[in-house]
Amino acid sequence: MPARPAALTNPLTNRGTAFTLEERAKLGLTGRLPSAVETLDQQVARCYRQLKSLTTDLHRYIYLDQLHSRNEVLYYRLLTDHLPEMLPIVYDPTVGEAIKMWSRDYRRSRAVYLSIDRIEDIEASFATLDMGPEDVDLLVVSDAEEILGIGDWGVNGTDISVGKLAVYTAAAGIHPERAIAVNLDCGTNNELLLNDPDYLGNRHSRIRGERYDEFIAEYLRVAAKLYPKALLHFEDFGPSNARRILVENRDKYRIFNDDMQGTGAIVMAAVVSGLKVTGQTFADQRLVVYGAGTAGTGMADQIHAAMVRDGLSEDEARRRVWLIDRNGLVTDDMPGLPGYQAAYARPAAEVVDWERHGGTIGLLETVKQVKPTILIGTSTDHGAFTREVIETMSAGVERPIVLPLSNPTERIEAMPSDVIAWSKGRALVAVGIPVDPFTYDGTTYTIGQGNNALLYPGLGLGVIVSGASTVTDGMLLAAAQAVAGQVDPTELGAALLPPVENLRASSATVAVAVARQAAADGVATVEPDDLIQAVQDAMWQPVYQALPG
Repeated sequence: MPARPAALTNPLTNRGTAFTLEERAKLGLTGRLPSAVETLDQQVARCYRQLKSLTTDLHRYIYLDQLHSRNEVLYYRLLTDHLPEMLPIVYDPTVGEAIKMWSRDYRRSRAVYLSIDRIEDIEASFATLDMGPEDVDLLVVSDAEEILGIGDWGVNGTDISVGKLAVYTAAAGIHPERAIAVNLDCGTNNELLLNDPDYLGNRHSRIRGERYDEFIAEYLRVAAKLYPKALLHFEDFGPSNARRILVENRDKYRIFNDDMQGTGAIVMAAVVSGLKVTGQTFADQRLVVYGAGTAGTGMADQIHAAMVRDGLSEDEARRRVWLIDRNGLVTDDMPGLPGYQAAYARPAAEVVDWERHGGTIGLLETVKQVKPTILIGTSTDHGAFTREVIETMSAGVERPIVLPLSNPTERIEAMPSDVIAWSKGRALVAVGIPVDPFTYDGTTYTIGQGNNALLYPGLGLGVIVSGASTVTDGMLLAAAQAVAGQVDPTELGAALLPPVENLRASSATVAVAVARQAAADGVATVEPDDLIQAVQDAMWQPVYQALPG
């Protein structure tokens, strides 16, 4: 079998049927392609038809993965042209299905795999990429302990990092050649994997403690040393590690955790929009978070920081936050509280007279006592925001902000149509699932989806353009305000968040705001004279470039 020319085997240079006859002759491709010479637009149209002919999203995911492996420009152009439709395929929720079968269906390595059993190999592993300190803008890393609500999937979770990078490129133009996906293989506690003969990761239980901390520290040290200008994005780490890693390292490294900071910031965007309607500031808010895991406490952290920026002291702001987990309201007499909850634990003496059921203080009693202005759900406890909860909240607040964010639909705390009806149209609502517009009392309500893709690609681009040394709370708030600024929520029934239909423009807007705030916070190392143009220039476009020579 004759060898395939390199121009066809490298997905970054391959353009398939778009090679002209002259290019085919120059590159040794004469006779190796059909006679027709197509434009990129024609190729995209064919690929889209092929994709639409498939019957399941998992089959579409596999098709896109194979396209990604043979022609990156065509892959990203297809994603960019149909991004709202493609997001649920290349990432959540379809990527979760693909991850479960990743080892069985293994096709091609698209990441750097680092093993906790060979920490000493981290630097040598990156060296195989032959990329210098000026060549990398972004690394997305996961230890795959808490994948999208499906749990611990070990090395199978690699596609979380790959999928996240695909969204960064499609939505914000991060150059695919300047980004690295990384899997940290710490073992797994998933017994299905440990007993699966096809499993490709370390076959031992998940390692924790000192060895794990050493692994993380060495990854951060090496990545920052080799790629000093790159943003280090952390994704889908377990709650016991995610917050701790971020808190301990965010002032030392250019680190970002999307589950905590990105999710928190997109919720901030919804709250910022809501406050435009209520006319209040963050300092006026009382926050109840139902579901106090990594995501929920990350949201509390962001809103707490905004309260402080609006004039409250750290302690005053903490006293305006109430967390509820599976054991009820989080109080300081609970044994073994994780660190990410302890910061917001209420004094036991404060709630001694509150009504309890089964020894715990529940959501309804907390709402009665607190009269929250903001209620966030990240619990996956379907139906937890009952009619009584919403009516009680509405009785205490003129325009309550209600954010039932759990997904998919069978896990959401309340459907927005119910929240609107139970609050008699007064609630300001955003959710974590796509929802069709609906009518209540003669008004059509459009409900915004809290999709992190509205925020993190532009945030990453802003960090890259500004060369920010760290990701500050001010930059996160600026990103949230830039997202909120893309909608007018003041009309009755209007959405609190924008749709994902024009993510490239949205990401550029966010990037400008983030880079501007990085300069204001004193962490920018680059301050372009024309920031708007600098952001546009930094966005890679999925088009075929002229061949060298």
